[in-house]
Amino acid sequence: MVRNSFISVISQKENEENRGSVEFQVFSFTTKIRRLTSHLELHKKDYSSQRGLRKILGKRQRLLAYLSKKNRVRYKELIDRLDIREIKTR
Repeated sequence: MVRNSFISVISQKENEENRGSVEFQVFSFTTKIRRLTSHLELHKKDYSSQRGLRKILGKRQRLLAYLSKKNRVRYKELIDRLDIREIKTR
């Protein structure tokens, strides 16, 4: 299996304290998405993993939409840190 060289953006101390924060949830979804995409490059017909990937993408999209409504500065900062491209703006 191909490993992603994704460097943790949020420090270990922040991970222990803020597991419920929107930033941490988006960060954890992003790591899962990157892991699943590397898995699906090898196993193209793994349809259950494709479904799981689509579900995680939807959850992350809803969290990012929530964050963009509540605090636009934190949203932009998180997008830049995680190197996620912005799909739609409101």
